[in-house]
Amino acid sequence: MENENELWRAQTYALLARLLSAAPDKALIDSLIAIEVTEPESPMGKQWINLISAAKQLDIVEVEEEFQSLFIGVTHGELMPYGSYYQTGFLMEEPLAVLRTDLSLLGLERQEKTAEPEDHIAAQCDVMRLILMAEGTPVVASESFFNKHLKPWGVRFFTDLTKANHAQFYQTIGLFGEQFMQLEMSLYD
Repeated sequence: MENENELWRAQTYALLARLLSAAPDKALIDSLIAIEVTEPESPMGKQWINLISAAKQLDIVEVEEEFQSLFIGVTHGELMPYGSYYQTGFLMEEPLAVLRTDLSLLGLERQEKTAEPEDHIAAQCDVMRLILMAEGTPVVASESFFNKHLKPWGVRFFTDLTKANHAQFYQTIGLFGEQFMQLEMSLYD
């Protein structure tokens, strides 16, 4: 890892991947509460403070129900956290095929136990984490992946999350993710 900023970005992507793949458990909530914000006046510092504050007020049962309503539901959740859906209006479309090709070029394969397609927002955040953490990976790899696969829809997803009817704790995640995606876009512009 080249620098502290890349480590911070990788850890932020890891946190988003975890929060968007399952409701937070007590260990994750305790970890969030323990975070010390070093730049509280920065745009991301303010989002970290909001996230920590929301974690302090969190009820495990309620957040599990919220996650269920937002992302799973009876047939599907309130939000469809898939790149293909955001880019075409349908699931399993061309953006997923392009993503699968790019993942293969990166040497990444779908894990057998994974039920979600690779264009799920959590999976794409996790790929960014992996790219940033890989030793000797050029910056162009993270820039290329982000610009091709997250930039076209990531901010819209997080914005939608802030407005979702069932979002309470996840509204904070939406604001956090929206700010982080905008920061990433400015980094790669």
